[in-house]
Amino acid sequence: MQGKSRLDRELLDAGEMAGHLVPPGSVFAFLAEHRRELFPDSFTADLFSSRTGRPSLPADLVGSVLVLKELYDLSDPQTADALKFDIRWKVACGRSLTQMSFDPSTLVYWRRRIAASDRPDRVFDAVAELIAATGILRGRRRRCVDSTVFDDAVATQDTVTQLVAAVRKVARVVPGAAAVIAQVCTLDYGKAGKPDIDWDDPQARQGLVSDLVNDALRLLEVLAGPDAPERDAAAADALGLLALVAGQDVEPADGSDGTDGRWRIARKVAPDRVISTVDTEARHTRKSKSKRRDGFRGHVGAEPETGLITDCEMTMAAGEGSTDAGNGVKMACRDRFRDGGDNAAAAGDAPAAAPGSEARPEPGSEPRPEPGPQPEPERDDTAAQAGGLEVYGDSAYGSGEARAAYRDAGHDTIIKPKPVQPAVPGGFTIDDFAVDEDAGTVTCPGGVTRPMSKTRTVTFGAACAGCPLRGRCTTAKDGRSMTIHPHEALLRAARAQARTSEFKDKYPTRSMIERVISWTATQNGRRVKLRYIGTAKNNAWLHTRCAAINLRTLAGRGLTRSGGAWVLA
Repeated sequence: MQGKSRLDRELLDAGEMAGHLVPPGSVFAFLAEHRRELFPDSFTADLFSSRTGRPSLPADLVGSVLVLKELYDLSDPQTADALKFDIRWKVACGRSLTQMSFDPSTLVYWRRRIAASDRPDRVFDAVAELIAATGILRGRRRRCVDSTVFDDAVATQDTVTQLVAAVRKVARVVPGAAAVIAQVCTLDYGKAGKPDIDWDDPQARQGLVSDLVNDALRLLEVLAGPDAPERDAAAADALGLLALVAGQDVEPADGSDGTDGRWRIARKVAPDRVISTVDTEARHTRKSKSKRRDGFRGHVGAEPETGLITDCEMTMAAGEGSTDAGNGVKMACRDRFRDGGDNAAAAGDAPAAAPGSEARPEPGSEPRPEPGPQPEPERDDTAAQAGGLEVYGDSAYGSGEARAAYRDAGHDTIIKPKPVQPAVPGGFTIDDFAVDEDAGTVTCPGGVTRPMSKTRTVTFGAACAGCPLRGRCTTAKDGRSMTIHPHEALLRAARAQARTSEFKDKYPTRSMIERVISWTATQNGRRVKLRYIGTAKNNAWLHTRCAAINLRTLAGRGLTRSGGAWVLA
């Protein structure tokens, strides 16, 4: 049964007794006055189909607590204590000074109910409707995009720990697996911790790896072989995880072909590597060659003049769907404020991505060349007139596929292009080669023209032998060759744009997103560490966190209610 807030005040109401202590313009003061308008009964009404039973917490209390929890990055127990002891929280949530709090597990219940509903991002949506109602973003078409890595909530596991944990999970989840493990495995998986060996002995370590991999293979042969029964989802996931960790980090030992049971830790990193059996969606990534991070990647889009977050997305830190370029397109194409915010409440109906944005190659997998002097492909002016955005981003957002998707959706881009590197220091770059897409040819600086192959590769070969420009073009023995990017014209046009004074004047606008990222990813001078497992839960957290930051921004601008409408001071 849905709970309702009392309209009358209690004798020791915190707002009456100590409301003057709450600073004006704060989120606490705003919620104290307007929480019922922001989070009316309809905020949670869809979660309660029955009018019988014990009343739940009121909608305005739930919404206020969720906002304040993520705004101040508190755990569930800390949140319950804050509502019990902190006067500001009591004032904001309409509590009395002597009123007790709820059990911390109540927050787990509410997150699960909301996540399973048709509106999993309802807190973000509620604040977005408020933003639209003020009209603060009307006519503002600039959007800055950036991303940051959030550390995950679990410890990264080494190969041995992952193999042991995966076998133990199979024993817990798969019916009859414990007996099979006792029968076919050589190691004791019932003992806590890692197997007891001399960890200073390289031969003992390699022998343990071989034993673990062979145990996993034998176990999979029995439980997942052709004669195995059909498994439910949980059992199938456990067996799949065991197969994954048994293969991603190992390779045959020296002198082995993989059939004699000798294995070692692979001297390479598997792509899209699972780093923990506890959170199988956490990933390794790198901010630089020397700085590795583990966790998830948070993508944020914001309007630079107001600092309001217009969209966000949490993805795995690496792997499919995690690239900056792809998520920048996704956020721009579903932007709920591009038409002034009239569709802020129905953002879920917006397209997930623009045409062509699904092709998001991993960094380094795109062909290196960048386009030459050609007219920029035509853009959809109809889409632009319908509310196209001006998107600002660094070079990670400027792949050829992303630029094509922005163009097709009617968006303009102020995105820094990746620099082109000459094959010879100080020599010719790809921009010095003329590309004729209609004829399917490429002409080098020496005037030699060669056709592009079906894979868009061009080889000049013997023509380079006596070329007087060879020293500035290539050091390859067989002459210059290159691969022309499918979106060569767009990439070359982007580099030409970056050399204009207009671009140089506009691009510094992007710096505002650095401040927004700092608000999102830090708290009291420290990096925020995720508290939840899996992309979906952390994505829900990011949306609530961004909603809370937006509400703080609006409250600081004097947001209030006047004549039944939301207005800014």
